[in-house]
Amino acid sequence: MNLKGSVSIVTGSATGTGAACAVQLSRKGARVVVNYTKSEVDAQATAEQCRAAGGEAIVVQADVAVDADCRKLAQAALDKWGRIDSLVNNAGITKFAAHADLEALSAEDFQRIYAVNVIGPYQMIRACTPAMKKQGAGAIVNISSISGVRGIGSSTAYIASKGALNAMTLALARSLAPEIRVNTVCPGLIETRWHLSRFSPEDYAKFKANYEKSVPLAKAASADDVAEVAVWLLEGAAQVTGETVLVDGGLHLGKG
Repeated sequence: MNLKGSVSIVTGSATGTGAACAVQLSRKGARVVVNYTKSEVDAQATAEQCRAAGGEAIVVQADVAVDADCRKLAQAALDKWGRIDSLVNNAGITKFAAHADLEALSAEDFQRIYAVNVIGPYQMIRACTPAMKKQGAGAIVNISSISGVRGIGSSTAYIASKGALNAMTLALARSLAPEIRVNTVCPGLIETRWHLSRFSPEDYAKFKANYEKSVPLAKAASADDVAEVAVWLLEGAAQVTGETVLVDGGLHLGKG
């Protein structure tokens, strides 16, 4: 896909990996819908970075757990630019809970996490598919997690949601072909607010050091590292669909 002049929607793109995806797409000349749920100031700052990088950007508030909001996001792109070429499903939430503590998660916790992490991407794909099919081409990247592959992570509910997202990618890659490609990126530890907001600076430093000792490449990923893979799957992977790309520094390999 030639990204210059293309139109991309990136959910959860006010900060972190989503923001990095939006900016990197803009550097390629894409026109980007920057989405946020609550962080309007951050979203506007990301949109300014997109413009400074050479792209066009609009900011749209939407909660991907709400189908009407997903359709609003898609319509905003169509109203502004008349097309949708790519979608990055980045929006996600979790609740930190020890896996062995079965009382730590309620049914409501599971339902909210699934609503954002699984149903949200499905609704966004549904909202964008008609435009992509009409154009005869489109590409979708779901930002998942190594949690859904290895059964590790912030909580059992989060792990289960990312496993479901990975499986959904396979089903939709098959059913939306040949016009639309659907792939998944599964990061390991990313240096974003996700963990920084959970730990004190000292505890985060220990957490990161322990992680980097456990992965063959000995380094946590940055948001840009993950975004580079997502953008490649949109731009340069014409024969790749239904793939789960692990961006985890080799964590899945172990250290032997």
